[in-house]
Amino acid sequence: MDAWLLWLIAAGLFAGGEVASLDLVLLMFAGGALGGTAVALIGGAVAFQFVAFIAVSVALLAFVRPIAARHLTQGIPPQLDGVHSVVGRTARVTQAVDRHSGRIKLGADEWTARTQHSGETFGIGDTVRILEVEGATAVVGDAFE
Repeated sequence: MDAWLLWLIAAGLFAGGEVASLDLVLLMFAGGALGGTAVALIGGAVAFQFVAFIAVSVALLAFVRPIAARHLTQGIPPQLDGVHSVVGRTARVTQAVDRHSGRIKLGADEWTARTQHSGETFGIGDTVRILEVEGATAVVGDAFE
């Protein structure tokens, strides 16, 4: 099998791996493999093919990958998930909330809750804001703070 075909297969495998990883590293190696393909097509020795692979890969990793990564993530806000997504939202009190206990309803979910400060209480029907989440308990405060 010709060397250029092996390099082309390697480039395809690197590109396929990139689809799974989405890290833009294997894609740079695919570019390096295309560099090796080019040297093989012009009849260069195997050593020169490897040098081309390494040189093109390093150049792409150093110069192209940072620019591409910046363009891919530019303007995308960080995604909040899990309990972090409820911080800042308001909820309705279903069982009086004080420093030690209480319950709130957030959408269709009911949470255990407590206040942030001792002496602070909220009655049934009050609207509170979730300030933080500790384990499975929402720490709440005045919704108008």
